[in-house]
Amino acid sequence: MKPEPRPEVFLDTSALFAGLWSAEGGARMLLTLGEAGAVKLVVSAQVLGELEGAVRRKAPELLGQLAWALDRCRLEIAPPPPGAALARGRLLVGQAGDALVVAAAWSAGVEFLVSLDRPHFLENRALVAAAPFQIGTPGDCLAWLRERLSGCCRP
Repeated sequence: MKPEPRPEVFLDTSALFAGLWSAEGGARMLLTLGEAGAVKLVVSAQVLGELEGAVRRKAPELLGQLAWALDRCRLEIAPPPPGAALARGRLLVGQAGDALVVAAAWSAGVEFLVSLDRPHFLENRALVAAAPFQIGTPGDCLAWLRERLSGCCRP
């Protein structure tokens, strides 16, 4: 029997920062699941650039945690999105940086986009309706993963 493919989850800057910032919570659990190889964690080069800037400004003591995340959590960097995906992202999300995140997640073919950004992602009805992936908080993603895993083990 062929094993189930690993769930693919895209982390935006806010989710990745939360996972580094707190040793507890849903975002850190997602990093731990990535480290264990239970999920495939995907980010974009833009997310990593934003994250490094945020860590340097807000919590430079976490630069070591950032190196840990890159090395141990098996973060996969999505290729730059094509122009069509970027145009679609711009239509759905007003902010240019967030449109790039949406475009990268869409192009990467992930199943879930994890964010703590309420106005641009979580409460953006047009985006939630149009996206081919689920959008939610780290806790939402963990609930989705639990449901997915419980369904795979039933006869």
